[in-house]
Amino acid sequence: MTASGDTATRRDVNVVAHAVHDEATGGAEYVGAVMDVTATKDLREEIVGFSPPLRTVLSYVSKVAPMDSTVLITGETGTGKELIARAIHKRSPRSARAFVAVNCAAIPSSLAASELFGHEKGAFTGALQRHQGRFELADGGTIFLDEVAELPAETQIMLLRVLQEHEFERVGGSGPIRVNIRVIAATNRDLQAAVADGTFRADLFYRLNVFPVEVPALRERRPDIPLLVEYFIHRYADRIGKRIRSVTKETSTLLQSYDWPGNIRELQNVIERAVIVCDSDTLAIDPRWLSSRSLGIPPVVSLCTGTLATHKKNSIEAALSESKGRVAGPFGAARRLGVPASTLESKIKALKIDKRPFKSGEPSVGLVRDASREIRELHRGL
Repeated sequence: MTASGDTATRRDVNVVAHAVHDEATGGAEYVGAVMDVTATKDLREEIVGFSPPLRTVLSYVSKVAPMDSTVLITGETGTGKELIARAIHKRSPRSARAFVAVNCAAIPSSLAASELFGHEKGAFTGALQRHQGRFELADGGTIFLDEVAELPAETQIMLLRVLQEHEFERVGGSGPIRVNIRVIAATNRDLQAAVADGTFRADLFYRLNVFPVEVPALRERRPDIPLLVEYFIHRYADRIGKRIRSVTKETSTLLQSYDWPGNIRELQNVIERAVIVCDSDTLAIDPRWLSSRSLGIPPVVSLCTGTLATHKKNSIEAALSESKGRVAGPFGAARRLGVPASTLESKIKALKIDKRPFKSGEPSVGLVRDASREIRELHRGL
């Protein structure tokens, strides 16, 4: 809604409320918020919430969108990094042109260069005709490189050239192709740590990190949870023809107290499931749906415990073995150990732990056996 009155003091405000049903009394109360959204009104189409961390991000979006600067979006899996990238594109002078999203982690390493930059006919076995890459398709618009840390080394070099020279060559090509393109990249990994361990080029990192935007985890923006719940309830209830008027008080408390390791994506999935099984106009969620075990993440003792302090190298190696060398992300070693990814990267470097054997998936049998025994002993001692 828009507040009326003198145009000099005209403000856009958003009023959102939802009913919380109390099964004990049979009554309901309405919980909501009135927020000033004047500065970020145009960004509210898909990005739901008014918490201070989110408003900070949207402020950055408003400032960088009109520019052509390269943006690096960081944040945990499921926080909505692509939505932020799309918001930047929609607010930019390129909004009428293409927005091409690429999940770098989903492209086989051997095909990454071809997918991004295209190839000529006969460039390799199976190249039966010329193929335009994603950069050509995005010419004049924006390309969004999600999970950019997963690009192989040779493709990182080609990406660096595009950022520096605004040109590239197709695989098997003999001449440069110039493009007018804006690059927005995203990752859930600590790129500075990746630079330190040699898996990501330092010069590419600095080219991408012109304007960094960190998307907060859902647990850092708890005031937005009721608004997101309301949004997802309406989306899925309308889709299947149900009418849901409220949520139980127990469900509301549960949703606010849970840490949401899978962030907005996990919340979205839980609400969709609840809407599907709901047989009344009041939504309820089974607490078992929120168990961390459903994510396949075994509870490993924290690095902060005194017992672990004397055995932390073996415990870190055990977590790296379980996560196949991955440090960040919902299935990474950092989450298994209950510490920030940047902290774990620092400890790995300080202890001179080599992550390469774990990434290959073939650590020595003795190492795995010793590390597993160490964790069992630590659990017995806690």
